[in-house]
Amino acid sequence: MPKTTITFVCRDCGGESLRWAGQCPHCRAWNTLEEFTVKPAAARHAGSNRPGERARPVPITEVEEDDEPRIRLAWDEINRVLGGGFVKGSLVLVGGEPGVGKSTLLMHAALQVTARHGTVLYASAEESARQVRMRAARLGALRPELLMLAENDVDAVIAAIEETRPALAVVDSIQTVYDASLDSAPGSVTQVREAAGRLMRTAKETGVPIVLVGHVTKDGAIAGPRVLEHMVDTVLYLEGERRLDFRILRATKNRFGATDEIGIFAMGDGGLHEVEDPSAVLLAEMSRAATGTAVVPILEGTRPLLVEIQSLLSSNEGALLRRTANGIDLNRVHMILAVVEKRGNINLAQKDVFVNVAGGIRITETAADLGLALTIASNLRNAPLPDGTVAIGELGLAGEVRRVAQMERRLSEAARRGFTRAIIPRGAGDGATGSMRTIEVRDLAEAIDSAFPAHIKSGVA
Repeated sequence: MPKTTITFVCRDCGGESLRWAGQCPHCRAWNTLEEFTVKPAAARHAGSNRPGERARPVPITEVEEDDEPRIRLAWDEINRVLGGGFVKGSLVLVGGEPGVGKSTLLMHAALQVTARHGTVLYASAEESARQVRMRAARLGALRPELLMLAENDVDAVIAAIEETRPALAVVDSIQTVYDASLDSAPGSVTQVREAAGRLMRTAKETGVPIVLVGHVTKDGAIAGPRVLEHMVDTVLYLEGERRLDFRILRATKNRFGATDEIGIFAMGDGGLHEVEDPSAVLLAEMSRAATGTAVVPILEGTRPLLVEIQSLLSSNEGALLRRTANGIDLNRVHMILAVVEKRGNINLAQKDVFVNVAGGIRITETAADLGLALTIASNLRNAPLPDGTVAIGELGLAGEVRRVAQMERRLSEAARRGFTRAIIPRGAGDGATGSMRTIEVRDLAEAIDSAFPAHIKSGVA
């Protein structure tokens, strides 16, 4: 009889090693190898190897089409992130920090699926059936089509899916379900990898889309082996701070749609609700004519958003300067500050710099470079940007203002929200876009001259 063997799997890259080592030989990460039990073929589950039912290759033209390949929800914010809705037979992983609202979001999704497509199986491995019922009652999701299963045995979960054939199945969470045939504890590399693999096979065989809830580590990554993210079809992250109402659903992997789309929600007493006009909400508390602030139209997937960038400079005569950024990459901030100081002729040698993106939005594109640079200049001149002004452009190390993609869509969104003036790269516009007046600049110095009237330039440090 073949024996069970032990291997070690890296939880970051999924690479395997025969021996434990302090450093993964594949990705060179430290202290990431965890023990993994490889079962002999005779001990594998019957569902993993069925010689009599093996699929046979057929011409792709003979593969039957599904009349309704996606399960659409009532919330367009979720549909947008998924690429149009849940794909039948797909495996979706939803991650997020504890308490951010993962279970609440999926309960809303389950309610919408029951109203349009049939039954939903909600398998909770962490909470009891009564606890889940309390949440469902608070969210108004008490419907007989919502089937509750309080079980952490993956065999029982799979059996329930095969028996009920729901329109959608939710497993909350993948780190707490376990396979009884394995000796390791729930949450280990062995358990998570095997349970996810079996649920993936179940989804493909039954055509039921399955959603897995994943915990997030202190580094912001989904706990467990990184191979888990490789196995699933879609990886979604629910982001947001508990002290803020906004929650952002972001796709980092999607085999059936774009990976740069986001959905924005707001948390209230009755759970989550979608935000149909994010720009209006994000700018609702903005104080116009405020020093050190600028509005920048950014793109999240196909959606333009108006976000407010804030910066604050304070004097520091000590040797250690502080550079703090929230909502934007700190390395990008360091680069912009160097360009501002060198190309904008601005002295930041004795200034602490604090940068914040209001509303909990995180900026990942370079179109906000010019807006951030102008907020720095605004602080030093103690003068705000003129009302109704937005700034769009990427900054190069030589101080040049470079073009960014989809300029027309950004300007249209700014004009829709009442902005009348835009500072953009040279050659990116025709001087006027409807009610929007565009000011084209070649470099940072020219952008600063255009943003601030001449009579207040005496405050340059």
